[in-house]
Amino acid sequence: MTKTPDLPPEHISAIIEMALSDHVSFAAIEAEYGLSDKQVKVLMRQELKGTSYRNWRKRVRDFGERRAVYK
Repeated sequence: MTKTPDLPPEHISAIIEMALSDHVSFAAIEAEYGLSDKQVKVLMRQELKGTSYRNWRKRVRDFGERRAVYK
């Protein structure tokens, strides 16, 4: 499993907000915080409830299939 760096709580909160947004790509998160898509997924799994994480991943997968440039 990919390890996430130690981040201050305000950065974690901002990353989660960006990841939950349908308008922010993993590339934008990586550019701003230096986290790869795998690290963002690990962070989301750690910080969200299980059901919320699964719903987020499903939405990202489904939306990504409809839009070529997405998460």
